[in-house]
Amino acid sequence: MKKRNTALAVAAGAAAVALALSGCSTSSSSSASGPVTLKVWTGFTGGDRPGYAQIVKDFEASHPDIKVQMTVQPWDTIQQKLPSAWLTGQGPDIAAVSSDPNAVAQYVKTNSVLALTDTGSGKDQINTSKLAPGTVKEFTYKGKLYGIPANFATLSLYYNKKLFQQAGITNPPKTIDELAQDAKKLTTGGHYGISLADNQTIQMWPVLQWLEGGDIVNGKGCSVLQTSAGQKSLSTWADLVAKDKVSPVGQTGAEADSLFSAGKAAMEINGPWAAPGYKSAGVDLGIATIPTGVDGTSVTLGSTAPLSVSAKTKYPKQAQEFLAYWTSKSTQEKFSLKTGFPPLRTDMTDDAKLAADPTVSVFASQVGNARLYLPHVPQATKVDSDGYVPLIGKITRGTSVASATKDAAQTIDGLTGCSQ
Repeated sequence: MKKRNTALAVAAGAAAVALALSGCSTSSSSSASGPVTLKVWTGFTGGDRPGYAQIVKDFEASHPDIKVQMTVQPWDTIQQKLPSAWLTGQGPDIAAVSSDPNAVAQYVKTNSVLALTDTGSGKDQINTSKLAPGTVKEFTYKGKLYGIPANFATLSLYYNKKLFQQAGITNPPKTIDELAQDAKKLTTGGHYGISLADNQTIQMWPVLQWLEGGDIVNGKGCSVLQTSAGQKSLSTWADLVAKDKVSPVGQTGAEADSLFSAGKAAMEINGPWAAPGYKSAGVDLGIATIPTGVDGTSVTLGSTAPLSVSAKTKYPKQAQEFLAYWTSKSTQEKFSLKTGFPPLRTDMTDDAKLAADPTVSVFASQVGNARLYLPHVPQATKVDSDGYVPLIGKITRGTSVASATKDAAQTIDGLTGCSQ
């Protein structure tokens, strides 16, 4: 499981050529008549890195007039270097600006990113109508699109088949009520029913809230945690952790992963990046879609990172051509099969190759039902770290939901500038 600022997205990436960040400059063609060179920065350093490298390799093979130099650095390094680099025209042509999708807003404010105009259903156009839900809106400001999803990961329910069998449970839970019941039943013999993290993690508690009929903020960025629906959506799982001890308290994402990997927890909500590690650890692994909510609807959390173009690039046409290729059906099919990530498109649920992959198929089937975490919410990162994370920490340790949500609402509204 990834930290919010390193995987809210989503985990991991690729490189074709390693360039020093401080030495990169706006691209120029390799010769007067030769191919142009696009420089790309990403923070994708994990196990799916070869998938991104493959995109670059295939693009260059099919576009001999364009070369791509992709540099991979830690997200923190990119976030430190990129703002000034783009302002001075010394940065890359294209960058995955952050693992936080809201981060593209700061580059819009400084006029550092190019508005994408080569959209449509043509061969070399970005087909925005087919991108994962919420991503186009997330990267659109004042009617103009400033980024596309670099990837898209949904969360699914991992479960330990051996522990399920020992508890007499035949199938994974189909509804949120069954999930709660199974979590209690599986908490026995030194094992936890579910491994929940509440800090330094890609968030799973919002998924539990959505399934229970609640939410964190409304469309204006105002907290709805203190409403009856908000409190009710938190109470069930707060009690399960605080009273029934279905999960340890205060886990980081890494700690929650380790607990499940060690066979000490029967379930965990996580993304596709986790599957290889669990299999390597010898877990008798099952992967299922997130159970349906109290009203019968299906929802999970989706994470992404924005891939944007520098406003000062010399090659806006070629840069957008590269983004169109990146998000195309054929590219996304190959990427998914190589990495285990679902495609970032909604029109691939009937793809035979993806459907045949037991891991990809589960994550891909939920792309259309996925929601982003705190999309377009002002100061979303601080809303998470200063408001939501402390809230979950309190209620899982026994603080009343009414008291904790009141405090969290005041913090969140103060950060977003909301006046109820």
